[in-house]
Amino acid sequence: DAVLFRFTNFVCKSYNTSAFVFNNCRLKAVSRERVLLNMNGTILHSVNNVSLHAKIFKKANGFQPWVLEGSVDACRFLRKTYNPFMRIVYNLFKEFSNINHTCPLVGPQIVKDFYLKPELLRLPFPTGDYMLSMQWFFYNRPQFDTNVSFAYVEDLLVQKKEN
Repeated sequence: DAVLFRFTNFVCKSYNTSAFVFNNCRLKAVSRERVLLNMNGTILHSVNNVSLHAKIFKKANGFQPWVLEGSVDACRFLRKTYNPFMRIVYNLFKEFSNINHTCPLVGPQIVKDFYLKPELLRLPFPTGDYMLSMQWFFYNRPQFDTNVSFAYVEDLLVQKKEN
């Protein structure tokens, strides 16, 4: 395959453990090319107002802000995927998750055995190391962060030989 697209790090942090707790937050390497992401968190009280701020950083002498950044009303987004950037992120993990219903959100929020599929990435990405930083808010108050780093390498010479 001419594309390497895999996780390199995953960090979760809860700011309010009376509202959201992480039970599991880890990566598991199953092969040289595939790394699985597992996250299990619990929303302890029903919430109807959830928002998300996401930003992509590119590694260049440390992580620097890159082109893509956006915020969404997550409850509205789960009803209708209206934001193109967030739609790409959501489509990458939705088949591995139970985060697929509208608000109110409560109870376990699970992402299990998620791995990156290059065919789902519909944007041209330059080769490099990236971090997707996501800040989650309930009622406009920060609750938790999920920061996932990944490597993307596209070998154009291999692709050209295959065609």
